[in-house]
This record gives sequence, C-alpha cells and structure tokens, in this order.
Amino acid sequence: MSEEERIEAAEAEVASLKEQIQQVRASKQQSTMGAVAASKGPLREIRKPIKMRRTLKGHFGKVYAMHWASDSQSLVSASQDGKLIIWDAYTTNKTNAIPLRSSWVMTCAFEQSKGNLIACGGLDNVCSIYNIQNQSANARATKELVAHDGYLSCCRFTDEGHIITSSGDSSCIYWDINSGEVLKTFSDHTGDVMSVAISPENSNVFVSGSVDKTAKIWDLRNGKCVQTHVGHENDINSVAFFSDGNGFGTGSDDSTCRLFDMRSYGEVNKFGNEKITSGITSVAFSRSGRLMFGGYDDFSTYVWDTLADSSQAAYALPTQHENRVSCLGVNVKGDALCTGSWDTNLKIWA
Repeated sequence: MSEEERIEAAEAEVASLKEQIQQVRASKQQSTMGAVAASKGPLREIRKPIKMRRTLKGHFGKVYAMHWASDSQSLVSASQDGKLIIWDAYTTNKTNAIPLRSSWVMTCAFEQSKGNLIACGGLDNVCSIYNIQNQSANARATKELVAHDGYLSCCRFTDEGHIITSSGDSSCIYWDINSGEVLKTFSDHTGDVMSVAISPENSNVFVSGSVDKTAKIWDLRNGKCVQTHVGHENDINSVAFFSDGNGFGTGSDDSTCRLFDMRSYGEVNKFGNEKITSGITSVAFSRSGRLMFGGYDDFSTYVWDTLADSSQAAYALPTQHENRVSCLGVNVKGDALCTGSWDTNLKIWA
C-alpha cells in the first residue's frame, strides 16, 4: 500500500467517523427549544419596549469595543480615535480618558473583581494593561503583554492577576499579568480567533469563537480543548456565555445567532430568518437568559427569545445606530444594555 493510498484510506475513515458522530447527534436532537418550552405551558410575555435611555457621545472615531465594570454603572469603550474612555452610564459623564500608543484598537476589558485594571489591544499585537487608580496625565500602560503573532481580537480578565487574549494568529493565551509571562497557549483553532468569553460559574473554563466556523470550550487546568461545537456556515465573530454557565451563544457572518448547550454537546436553538442578511458582530444574554441580543452590520440590534422557535420574528430595538453596531453588552445587574457603533456613539437601553 503506497503512502498516498494510506492517506486516502485514513481520510475516508475520518469522513465515515464524522458521519457516524453526526448521526448519533441528530438522533439525540429529537425536539426543538420552542416545542419543549411550549409543552411546559404558555410562556410569559416579554416586556416591551426596551427603550433608549442614554447616548454616550465623546469619541471621534469608530467605536470598536465596550465592556461593563462589575458595579453595573461604569463601562469602558475603545475607539479608533486612539482613546479608551471610561463612562458613568447613569450621568453620561466621562470619568477617565486614556490615550493609546496605537489607535488601531479592537478590544477592551474591565477587570471584574476590584475594577482597577483595564486591558486593550488591537493591530499592535500587544495586550496593554492600565491601572485606572493611579493614572497620570501621560498614562503609560502598567504592563504590555507581548507574544501574539497576529492582531489582538479580544481579551477578558479571569481575575486581577490573569487575563486571556485571543488573536488573529489562531491562538488564545492565558497570561500572568504581574510577570508578563505566558502561562498557557491554546492553539487548536485553524483560523483567526475572534472572541473569547469566560464562564460565569467557573473561571477555569472559557469559550472561543473563530473564523474556522467553530466554537471551542477550553479548560485552563489541563490547557486543552474539551469541546468543539460546529454548525455555523461562516466566521464566528462573537461568543457569550449563558447566565448559568451551561451554554453559550454565538454570532456569525452567516446571519445567524446560535445557542449551544455544553451538556448535550450541541446546538439547541438557531436565530435568523430570510429578511436578515447581514452578519452579526456581537452577542449578549439578558440576566435570566430569556433574551439574546445581537448587534448587526446593517446598523440594527435584534432581540431574540431563546425559548421560542427560531422562525419567530426578532424584535428590533428602536432608534437604531447610524452605522454598524460593533459591540454590545449587558451589565452584571442585568438592568441595562449598552451598544457601541461605528457612528462613534454608544447607547444605553433599559
């Protein structure tokens, strides 16, 4: 048997095993989320409308990322005007502005336990950490984490001393912030990793979404990928954990948002319809998990009912942005949604 024949035989075996896995999965998915929810009796009506309460104006370039602080009142936004701005969402005041060395910023994050640290990164391939408690006028980064070979697409703190970053080099890295050392590198993806989210129930577990159309669950303790979720037909741009930590949502360029459950190791709901043809840049869940928010390239923000069948129409937030919705997030209390856009503004909804 020649080497080529052996490779062909191995590829055929892999294809047949994949087919068997798909058949087993399909046999387990004998119902839809909508059918299961309806069997429990009538669902409670969703409160509408969600209204726009505040507009945060101050950036002079496209807003690319935002992240709430743990106090549910402060948030940080990153714009390609080269600034990080920390806002008070109640008063719309700017409490801090940090000028960045590179204006090509793509992500930002608030540390959740004490709220003293902020991280950002982008096309400079560097994750810069700032301490907002001892900010001077010239605002140098307290730490710069350098190891990625591609742009920094997303970063999230696991605690005050550690952070996870994802990158266009197809990897995620777990860092020790104080020493600046790489603790673990996760490199199973075969395309740019666009987004990461840390489990609300266990900070050792995180999910990543990639241009390779898969979402992967990772465990920091063994440094391995423990689940790979497939289904999307195009790049995954955003991932967000469900509030109980057992599931997660994804948003993709295939114009669908999807809900995956780690316990059943599969997709449990899919949100999209023929009318919606633009890609999704960002996703988030309400605190109860009943609502899934998606920010879209066509300037809209849609709200999906996670318990309904995906064919049901989405509720679009009124007074939409004037350009692409690039980021969104629900605060820890669950009483406000923030959307950020290329129109340079952020909006607070409740």
